[in-house]
Amino acid sequence: MKAVSGTEFARLLEKRGWECKRINGSHHVYCKPGNPERITVPVHGSAALKIELQRHLMKIAGINESEL
Repeated sequence: MKAVSGTEFARLLEKRGWECKRINGSHHVYCKPGNPERITVPVHGSAALKIELQRHLMKIAGINESEL
C-alpha cells in the first residue's frame, strides 16, 4: 500500500465530499452530510500516516487502494 501524508489524505477526503468541521491542533476532523461517521486526520507536515491508521481511515471513508 502506498503511504500518503495527512495533507494528501485530507485532500482526497475533500474530493469525495467530506468537509473539515474543525481543527484541533494538528488534527483535522472531517464529517460528511448524511453519514454519522467522523474521521480525524493527523496533519503533521509531509510525514506519512502510519499504515494501520491509513487503512482504518480508508475503510471508514470507503476509499480503495487504487484511488491513492
